[in-house]
Amino acid sequence: MGRVGTALRELRGAQKSAKGVSLYSRFVNRPTGRYLAAGSYALGLTPNQVTLISAAFSFAAVAAVALTGPSWALGIAAWAALAVGFAFDSADGQLARLRGGGSAAGEWLDHVVDAAKLTALHSCVLIAFYRFPEEYGTTADGWLLVPLGFQFAAVVTFFGGLLTEKLKPRPAPGSPAAAPSTARAVALLPVDYGVFCLVFLLLGGGKLFAWAYAGLGAVAALFLLAFLAKWFRELSAVRR
Repeated sequence: MGRVGTALRELRGAQKSAKGVSLYSRFVNRPTGRYLAAGSYALGLTPNQVTLISAAFSFAAVAAVALTGPSWALGIAAWAALAVGFAFDSADGQLARLRGGGSAAGEWLDHVVDAAKLTALHSCVLIAFYRFPEEYGTTADGWLLVPLGFQFAAVVTFFGGLLTEKLKPRPAPGSPAAAPSTARAVALLPVDYGVFCLVFLLLGGGKLFAWAYAGLGAVAALFLLAFLAKWFRELSAVRR
């Protein structure tokens, strides 16, 4: 426990800003990732290896949802795998900071895995709706547009937010970090990836899952419109 305890103490003082982060990521995913990062450090794992572990858990869940009919057992297993994968996704960056900083290749790998995970997750729901229409109540062809629309909103939000962060000027060195807003952290819960993963617990409900998934998709589309307007307004003041 010596190396793990030391790593945990160092990580507590090396956390990213909580600004713009939902309550789930702030109080559940990041702390879980901190323990996984400390354990990975003790085992001698690299950040890239942790990224690949995250991918393995996530894509195992994706394959199970796409290939297996809905059941409560599948829902629990899929949610658990996605949640662990998400925690390891937080752990790789924390491990990189613990080891003295990450690399451009590591950041590239992390973002590529995130993009693949997003597209695959909604694609697996599309496949499930197509393969098991009676169980999910998705016999109408229009249901197949729901995962496509959700995927569009999720991918554009992901890349839009990533590009906005790259284009915005960095704060001056030594400038105080903005205090996180609790109201904003609560408002962002519906579009937090960890909260989204919870919907898979409803897989055994078949139609219940389909409607809950569609509801989250509609919320994601509304948030996308709000994010795009906000990001465009912020970047309009930036001169390059």
